[in-house]
Amino acid sequence: MKVQTKPQASNNIQDERVLPSEKYAVRTMPAQLGKFDMTATYVMALFLVTNAVVAASGGPVSLTYLVLGALAFFLPCVVAVTQLGVMWPHEGSLYNWTTRALNPLWGFFIALCYWLTGVLAMITAGSAFVQTLQGLNSAWLTAPWQQGLVIIGLLCVAGVLSLQRMRLTQYFINTAFCTTLLMVALIGLAALVWLFRGHATQTNFSHPAAWAINPSNFFLFAIITLNYIGASGPLNLAGEIKGSGKDAGQVARIVRDHLWIGTPIVIGLYLIVALSVLIVRGESTLQTSLLLPFEAFTAVGRVFGTPFAELTVVCFLLYCIAAIVFYGYSSGRLLFVAGVDRQLPSRFGRLNRHRVPGFAMIFQLLASALVVVFIYVFLPPVMVNFFGGANANMSNEIYTVTAASCTLIWTITTLFFFINLIALYVKDRATFVSQRQFPMWVIWLSVVVGSLACLLTIAAILIYPWLAQIAPSSWGYLVGGTAIGLLLIAGVACMLASMEASWENFAR
Repeated sequence: MKVQTKPQASNNIQDERVLPSEKYAVRTMPAQLGKFDMTATYVMALFLVTNAVVAASGGPVSLTYLVLGALAFFLPCVVAVTQLGVMWPHEGSLYNWTTRALNPLWGFFIALCYWLTGVLAMITAGSAFVQTLQGLNSAWLTAPWQQGLVIIGLLCVAGVLSLQRMRLTQYFINTAFCTTLLMVALIGLAALVWLFRGHATQTNFSHPAAWAINPSNFFLFAIITLNYIGASGPLNLAGEIKGSGKDAGQVARIVRDHLWIGTPIVIGLYLIVALSVLIVRGESTLQTSLLLPFEAFTAVGRVFGTPFAELTVVCFLLYCIAAIVFYGYSSGRLLFVAGVDRQLPSRFGRLNRHRVPGFAMIFQLLASALVVVFIYVFLPPVMVNFFGGANANMSNEIYTVTAASCTLIWTITTLFFFINLIALYVKDRATFVSQRQFPMWVIWLSVVVGSLACLLTIAAILIYPWLAQIAPSSWGYLVGGTAIGLLLIAGVACMLASMEASWENFAR
């Protein structure tokens, strides 16, 4: 039986201090997410072990970029999200903040971009699942259409999990978080045991030039930015945090704590994995590996044997499913709040019998499946025509291009963290200052440094290929074209939906 409660219509959200979705979410959705839930979700949203391995392929300078990316990009984002999240802890996070800071049109546009990154992130997690299976047996899933079929199957599994009670779904996320920590512990321990047994490190860390930043490794900055992007994702569920609508102090503490506890965990996990694979596998092995993301599991197997390697693989496969679940229900919340605020048809704002946005979630999964068909059926022939190559390389190329397109769109939306801070400060300086979470100089330093880091990342994504097999002259067109094409498809679909929403408002 579906929940029939409907949100109150708003003809002009811009003139209202409180958006309809802010009140509706806390009235109808259980507020049950605590500090551990939010911290686990935050880490699962930001950490991907295969991204750490890909970043480590640059050698010791990868560690330099991991620290630089944390200081120049990640920490400014955390400062911005903490400030915005404590001031306005509402369902939809960046959508809500941008609507308040600018206007409903900009809020809806940013929600669209952020929603699309969620779609691409779900597919990227599915692609990582496929690549891991190929690491177990290179004869599996060699054709792109086979890979796409597996990813669609994963979307269905994630959909079933996402449509259950939020508490049940969160138990699954929390379990995957614990197994992810176990996986990273095994990877890190492998490096320590390797050195303890008297083996030499497989990467030379003593050469100063290996740590130096230069034009030949600029591409690593964009790759490592992907590691740290998405700090506001868990706050798409801010209206479901314990105390929402009743205890603002409790909500503020959970918002702050999950960011401040989760951030060093994420940075630490990336450094542990990158350093471990450099020690056990070596820079040269990583650079020539045919299946780079699998090298972390190979490192564990080389030190502890096949059973432990298989255990880390199982942990990672569980992580991939959990990541698809998270990005599905997190992005689906954007459709939900847009439906409540009459930016989309009202059915997007309806809840199922488990009090989760069922229609929005199903739409999210169907949209993701359509993108999978585009990427794994229509895109491969285009890639072959541009660069050549056999199916053996196709999976890695598709994974990389998808990740780069996702990072490009995601970085543009991240820039609005800082734009919103400026706009909200100008609109109501007294309120902003009275509720600040950091000294003002820290906030403004974060705005300047974070904005520059976003712009540099956008340029680096389009200029420097992430794969040697793809020529620089084609890389920018492929990544940029894929991102623009997906935005246009999503834009047309949402424009039609928005027209239907306008007709609903007119009919009322």
